[in-house]
Amino acid sequence: MKITCNFDSGNIDVIKAEHPADIQLAIRKDHNSDFYQWFHFRLHSQSAEPHTIRIVNVKDSAYPDGWKGYQAVASYDRENWFRVETQLVNGELVISHYPEAESVYFAYFAPYSYERHMDLLHSAQSSGMAQIVELGETLDGRDMSMLVVGEPADGKKKIWITARQHPGESMAEWFVEGLLDRLLDEDDGVSRTLLEKAVFYIVPNMNPDGSVRGHLRTNAAGVNLNREWQTPSMEKSPEVYLVRQQMLETGVDMLLDVHGDENLPYNFVAGAEGVPSYNAKMQQLETAFKNALLVVTPEFQTEFGYELDEPGKANLTIASTWVAEQFKCLSYTLEMPFKDNANLPDLDYGWSDVRSMKLGQDSLVAVLAVVDQLR
Repeated sequence: MKITCNFDSGNIDVIKAEHPADIQLAIRKDHNSDFYQWFHFRLHSQSAEPHTIRIVNVKDSAYPDGWKGYQAVASYDRENWFRVETQLVNGELVISHYPEAESVYFAYFAPYSYERHMDLLHSAQSSGMAQIVELGETLDGRDMSMLVVGEPADGKKKIWITARQHPGESMAEWFVEGLLDRLLDEDDGVSRTLLEKAVFYIVPNMNPDGSVRGHLRTNAAGVNLNREWQTPSMEKSPEVYLVRQQMLETGVDMLLDVHGDENLPYNFVAGAEGVPSYNAKMQQLETAFKNALLVVTPEFQTEFGYELDEPGKANLTIASTWVAEQFKCLSYTLEMPFKDNANLPDLDYGWSDVRSMKLGQDSLVAVLAVVDQLR
């Protein structure tokens, strides 16, 4: 029996793996950080019996409440990820599975590999409707890549989509893949109309280093990028610095910053009600976007989410609030669950890569609902 994580986004330490009934593992912390929650590993075993995997250090993880009601995902082909029996027992995460083949992968959520990220960029480019723009390099020397979809022209709105500032939130890049799949469909009326009115600036992965390293929340320096937007630096947070500079040069009429939430089993948005310049126009745009998304998909809801910021008390180091204040525009953080959508549960797959992609597709209808009102 062998357990390994020596691959893209792998994360686990083996404490004990001598018998299928008593496998003990621990999640590694992000480099130079105390954050940890993401895991991704491969089990190779020829034992034809149930396997019990105990991840022993989850009670001190970044979001310990996130393990309540959570089910791990597994895959035999790294394409189809399904939920497996998982329980929280005495502060340990216990995964029970009867392997149907010698090798099986387990992960916190369906991984989105760096190779798939590169494929996404070049597939978009091959459509003839998108341009890859290289903004610079990360601390590990990876490209910070942006896609520009549509033809820039006077009067067109500038809509930004950023995703995966927190690398373990892989559902965010699945969301972008779905959004791009629809946006680049020349036979789709929603997309055609949007591209007549707007240009999309899309950063599918804000944190490629953390993604490859198997981090939950930080970059190669151990920095939480979504707390860097007021004062980023090329030394600590080049990813934010480069994207922010491009925003300042290009302008922003709308931002959707895509994330995943460990605790809440719902899809929801967090707005800019706490920024100093928040006004009736921003509120009207936020309401219109939410109402449109509520109509187009039952996967979205507005009952559950984060507590609203008090007026003038927003944290302006966060992407969506910094953008809202800097550009006086509609700016949302969109959150998806690691668990399942409690309003529309799926016992086999939970919230998944496929559902994330479909929400990305549906979100374009909500963008269309507000595009004419953005300025």
